[in-house]
Amino acid sequence: MIENLETLVVLSKTGTMMETATVLKISQSAVSKRIDALERYYDRSLIERHGRRVVLTHHGTRLVERVTPLISELRGVFLEDNALRKGKIIMGVSEAILASWGPRLFARVQERMPEVEFTFHAQRSPVVLDRIRSGEYMLGICTGSPDADTDLLSEVIRLEPMVIVPAGLRPIRYRVGDVLDVITIESRSGAWQSIEDDMRRLNLKRRVSLESFFSVAQMAIAGFGHGLVPQGVALTLGVEPAALIPLHKAGLNRPVRFVARKSMFSQPLVQSFYRSVSELAASV
Repeated sequence: MIENLETLVVLSKTGTMMETATVLKISQSAVSKRIDALERYYDRSLIERHGRRVVLTHHGTRLVERVTPLISELRGVFLEDNALRKGKIIMGVSEAILASWGPRLFARVQERMPEVEFTFHAQRSPVVLDRIRSGEYMLGICTGSPDADTDLLSEVIRLEPMVIVPAGLRPIRYRVGDVLDVITIESRSGAWQSIEDDMRRLNLKRRVSLESFFSVAQMAIAGFGHGLVPQGVALTLGVEPAALIPLHKAGLNRPVRFVARKSMFSQPLVQSFYRSVSELAASV
């Protein structure tokens, strides 16, 4: 029954049988069978099909609202009773962090905690937060405003400098505060809400948005416009520091956060990991 309820919760988020099957790593027919089993058990229609899309009925919506906290709690218990007992930390990490300086940070933490097994999942920051809430991840290293998620414990472990990658890496006449059109991250990202106000203050105008900071940097390097990205992204792509326009002295940084549910943060293993990450984050 728990598997069937979990399937309905995932389906409510994805909206299609195919995406649900992908998330759960099962076949589409298995998804259909689980939903059918729920509908027989509750003697109610829980979903309506509109072509390939699926929407919940009134009964389906009420059921998801009631069981989601229970499923999250059960997942949390599983993590605490199994992963922690085995000395394992399961975390979600912002894609841009795990593709740039994150691995160096975690390698140094691993040296301090050789007995711990780390499992990493690269996701966009909003997905990391959702999966912490649902009990799938024990903690997250992600970006965004530290005050945005009052239901989770959130501590800033690093302010990563934002930089401008000039179009085609050609020098430009620019002083901080000048009006400048840039390519940067789109609004649904975790980072956008933490840099938007400072961009406005510094007269940086987002004219094009993309889903990935690495895509932004690559487009800037190719000459499609000036790119506003975290410093680690630009350096990972091999851009020489001298070619970048740093903005950290003007206060434009991307906060990197350690996030966990309060019950998980209180665990001794997670506390040790947090202390190591906090101490080492600035040095990478």
